[in-house]
Amino acid sequence: MENKPPTATIEAAHREHLNALPFDDTRDFADADRGFIAKQDPCVITAADGRVVWDNDVYAFLTGDAPTSVHPSLWRQSTLVAKQGLYEVVPGIYQIRGFDLSNMTVIEGDTGIIVIDPLVSTEVAAAALALYRQHRGDREVKAVIYTHSHVDHFGGVLGVTSQEDVDAGKVAVIAPEGFTEHAVQENVYAGTAMARRAGYMYGAALARGPQGQVGCGLGQTPSTGEVAIIVPTIDIRETGEKHTVDGVEIEFQMAPGTEAPAEMHFYFPRFRALCMAENATHNLHNLLTLRGALVRDPHGWAGYLTEAIDTFADRADVVFASHHWPTWGKEQIVEFLSLQRDLYAYLHDQTLRQLNQGYTGIEIAETFAMPPALERAWHAHGYYGSVSHNVKAVYQRYMGWFDGNPARLWPHPPEAIGPRYVAAMGGLDRVVELAQSAFDEGDSRWAATLLDHAVFTDENHGAARQLYADTLEQLAYGSETATWRNFFLAGATELRDGNFGTPTQAASPSMMGQLTPEQMFDVLAISVNGPRAWDLELAIDVTFGGQDNYRLTLRNGVLVYRKVPADEATAHATLRLDSKLRLISLLGGDVDSPGLQITGDAAALESLTSVLDQPDPAFNIVTP
Repeated sequence: MENKPPTATIEAAHREHLNALPFDDTRDFADADRGFIAKQDPCVITAADGRVVWDNDVYAFLTGDAPTSVHPSLWRQSTLVAKQGLYEVVPGIYQIRGFDLSNMTVIEGDTGIIVIDPLVSTEVAAAALALYRQHRGDREVKAVIYTHSHVDHFGGVLGVTSQEDVDAGKVAVIAPEGFTEHAVQENVYAGTAMARRAGYMYGAALARGPQGQVGCGLGQTPSTGEVAIIVPTIDIRETGEKHTVDGVEIEFQMAPGTEAPAEMHFYFPRFRALCMAENATHNLHNLLTLRGALVRDPHGWAGYLTEAIDTFADRADVVFASHHWPTWGKEQIVEFLSLQRDLYAYLHDQTLRQLNQGYTGIEIAETFAMPPALERAWHAHGYYGSVSHNVKAVYQRYMGWFDGNPARLWPHPPEAIGPRYVAAMGGLDRVVELAQSAFDEGDSRWAATLLDHAVFTDENHGAARQLYADTLEQLAYGSETATWRNFFLAGATELRDGNFGTPTQAASPSMMGQLTPEQMFDVLAISVNGPRAWDLELAIDVTFGGQDNYRLTLRNGVLVYRKVPADEATAHATLRLDSKLRLISLLGGDVDSPGLQITGDAAALESLTSVLDQPDPAFNIVTP
């Protein structure tokens, strides 16, 4: 990857940020170091095959003053987030930070431990637990708590326990109601597209360094080891619900539809400690993540934070979360949670106020200003989510993608509109000339717009690609939001070096195995190429383990399923499968392995599989 030095415009903005931001407020550094016990040295974790799945040492460059190629506020945040090791939150509660995108927290009970959020992958979770045990003793895991349904909070569960121990009742797995459904849906239904865009969002293919990836604000990056899931044995359904695990009482607060569809907070009376999951961290979070997801509800989010303050703040000496470092002291807890609440409430309310005055999402985002108290609070800055794309997310939640202007109701797609713009401006060389002038004047946003049209007219135009890459780098260097920086730099990388695909792993067999039959059929329906299936009419019975039967019908390119008794007289074919996973392998083309019996017309199955599309983990983003 060829990096260009920051322009004079970026350097001037860098100096302005240094003068305007409260860098004399260093409380976060003291809190991030508080309770430090030991770090892992080296902090490089490998899989069984020797592949590196986590390397925190690669961020050793994060020291000293910020270079002009990184926004000084983001440099500060990345320096804090890259700290790794075992930390005491209060006696009896410990966190392992810097081993993944998220934290793993350990609660000491009467005879063993409770593990909260076992990171993204097996290998890093096992290493984190080993570091804890090295300094606190070889205590048995009695329970695992998933705070919510995102993979960085459950994917490493096999590194701290086993399915066998859970099945035997030795270990409880506790999660909010709806956890499994949302966890598997997010990683499967749109999983390929989300994973491809996540490669951009987290900078997975970028070099680490001052001109490359410096983190993602919420953590440094996700680990890349084995991802698994164990289905919860205890579903938390109501606020105020209490459970005692290994002598430790836990009081729960439901917070669905906030940062995740299934999420919860909980309080430990023994330790006077409150866990806020991912709803109060040391940054502005996403209301619509750049990798893609459902738009989150900032109004409900703010409401649950108010409820947490009213319910727990008087009883808490410390608040900790699934990312970043804790906050200690009642006054500081109330200030922290209140400002986090105000952050999401203000975004919601002021966006609604302005959209009701006729402003569009883009217009609101362009002029949106946060209150001075939030600008002064480091934890309210947009390292992971930005004010700009969160305002647009609120607009989208209420109004959709269309801004009401009829000229924008039916626009041409990029491959059609690009050549029209290029022709209107006098051809490709003229567009590149205009873009170069914009670049030289420091208007990288306009340069990027022009060059986007240029490469969608001719993706092989060398001058356009090179200038576009240079432009995206300048946008990256000036971005306080790590995910924006990573998107810009990922685009520049692909313009120079070609498509890097999806660096992360697809959904694991463990994840796929937790899909219900209905969810598997949903995945099948999503895969049907509608136009190719217009003329097909099929009825296929699918029976799992000699018990439940589902009738699949394909008509007008739509696959419908119903749970009904098998009827060979009306089915074109009947499939008898030993397990749900055998259906997955069947649809992948495996008709020969054990566990499958086909009766009736085998050609009906061939007709179905012939109209199934495979997802593309390397679809283009910055070029046609």
